[in-house]
Amino acid sequence: MKRVKKNVKKERHIFTKVFIGLLMFFFYLPIVYTVIFSFNSSKSLSKFGGFSLQWYERLFNNSDMMDSIFYTIAIAVLATVISTIVGKITAIGLSKSNKVLRGIVEQINDLPIMNPDIVTAIGLLMFFSSLAIRKGFITLLLAHIMFCIPYVILSVMPKLRSLDPNILDAALDLGCTPVQALTKVIVPQITSGIMAGALIAFTMSFDDFVISYFVTGNGVNNISIMIYTMSKRVNPTINAVSTLIIAVITIGLVIANVAPVIKEKRAKKKQGLN
Repeated sequence: MKRVKKNVKKERHIFTKVFIGLLMFFFYLPIVYTVIFSFNSSKSLSKFGGFSLQWYERLFNNSDMMDSIFYTIAIAVLATVISTIVGKITAIGLSKSNKVLRGIVEQINDLPIMNPDIVTAIGLLMFFSSLAIRKGFITLLLAHIMFCIPYVILSVMPKLRSLDPNILDAALDLGCTPVQALTKVIVPQITSGIMAGALIAFTMSFDDFVISYFVTGNGVNNISIMIYTMSKRVNPTINAVSTLIIAVITIGLVIANVAPVIKEKRAKKKQGLN
C-alpha cells in the first residue's frame, strides 16, 4: 500500500515537472525566437540566414524610432516618479483616515484598474477634447500618471496595514516632527511596497498602447505605437526593438531583486562588526 502511494506521488511529481516545463517553454519560446531573429542577416522571419547586426544599425539610424524610444523612457520615468510620490502620500493619508472615507476612496481607486483600457482611453480623449487641450507630450504624460497611481496605492496599502498603528504616535512622542516621522519611520517600513508599486507603474507605462494611442498627437509616439505602425509590413527591425526592451526589463528585474539582498548582507556585516 505504501509503495502504491509512493508511486502515485512520484508520478504526480513527474507530471508536475513536465507540465511546468512545457508551460515555461510555451512562455519563453517567443522571446527566445525574437532575440535570435533580431540577429538574422536576411529579412525572413522564419529562416535564419546568418548572424548580422544590420537591424540594430538600422534601428539606431532611424530617427523616428529613436524619438519613440526617447518619449517612451521619458514618459515612463516621469509617470513612475510622480505617481509613486502621489500614490505613496495618498496611501499614507488613507491609512490614517476613517473607515468610511477610506472605503470610498479605495473603491474609486479600483475603477481605473477594473475599467477596460478602451473605455479609459475614450474617456480621456473626450476629457482632453472638451478642455481644448492639444494632444501631445503633456496629455500622454497626464494619462500615464492617471492609470499608474492606483497600482502604487494598491501596492503600498497592504504594507501600511501591517504596521503597528501606534508607531507614528511613538515617533512623535520621542521628539520627531511629523515630517521626520513620515520620512524616517513610516517610509523605511514600507519601502518594499513603494518599490513594487514603482516597478508596476514603470512597466504599465512602458508597455501601454491603447490609452497612449488615443491621447497622443503632434508626432509624439511611444514604442508600442511605433511597433504597431511597423507591424503592418514585414520589418525585422521590430525584433531588434523587442530584444532591447527585453534586455532593459531583464536588467531592471535583476537589479530590483539583487539590490535588496546586497543591502541585507551589508546590514548584517555592520551588525556583526558592531
